[in-house]
Amino acid sequence: MARHENEISGTTDVAAHPEFAGRRTTKVIDGVAVTGWFTEDFTLAELKTLRAKERLPQVRPGNTRYDGRFEIPTLDEVIRLVKRASGRSGRTIGIAPETKHPTYFDSIGLSLEEPLVRTLRRSGLDRPGAKVVIQSFETGNLRQLATMTRVPLAQLVDGAGAPYDLKAAGSTTTYRDLVTPAGLAGIARYADWVAPAKSLILPPDGTGAIGTPSPLVRDAHRAGLEVVTWTMRRENQFLPANHRIGTDPVAPGDLAGEVRRFLDAGVDALFSDNPDIAVAARDDWAAGRHPAAG
Repeated sequence: MARHENEISGTTDVAAHPEFAGRRTTKVIDGVAVTGWFTEDFTLAELKTLRAKERLPQVRPGNTRYDGRFEIPTLDEVIRLVKRASGRSGRTIGIAPETKHPTYFDSIGLSLEEPLVRTLRRSGLDRPGAKVVIQSFETGNLRQLATMTRVPLAQLVDGAGAPYDLKAAGSTTTYRDLVTPAGLAGIARYADWVAPAKSLILPPDGTGAIGTPSPLVRDAHRAGLEVVTWTMRRENQFLPANHRIGTDPVAPGDLAGEVRRFLDAGVDALFSDNPDIAVAARDDWAAGRHPAAG
């Protein structure tokens, strides 16, 4: 299933289905107790009876008008949608599937890597140039995928903590260790991209404003890696202090300015919840129309 998490009460109406009330449970996912309903406890037919809903209704109330309209898609369905959209637009649209909690899923006998690669292969996407990038916050499953597929891989790097597979194995390696020059050289042995949190590239100061870039992008490029950062969102609460407009945390701020800041810092790509704004900002930046603010 194409969901951000295996706990689905935040993004589906599962809690409103009395027939599934008995499925609510508590599990330990990556060392954290999580209570809710989990994809692995349902059949595909059961999951298809659920409908999607906005995860952040207080932040994005306008999106709630779509609550209850759409099924939960499978990866196969996402791929078919992308292929249709590519045909209509006349350009190839890519996908960037992320394997979530691979150590956990291995522990319950539901390995993610094999079915993912089978799906890509069946769809003709297990090849270089297919505009597919597989992401993970863990390291071991990316190393495994490097032996299984020809598509590029991206090592996600959070701003704090450590990859859970390394933590579970007793390693003291942290995400911060992964973005040192030595860590980046290690990533380059199995991945093509490094995907650090925004704060690792443009660290905020004491006021929450961003200014001088860290050496991460330069060091990653020297290691032969491309850099994609995440996640660009337009609401003030997700923006650095010097790109907020007004004091309402859910009001739109200067996302375009933030995008240009990161392009100035040398990133090769970025993820955004607002691709219309991000693409327009990228195009303006490339044309030299809007230099980043100081």
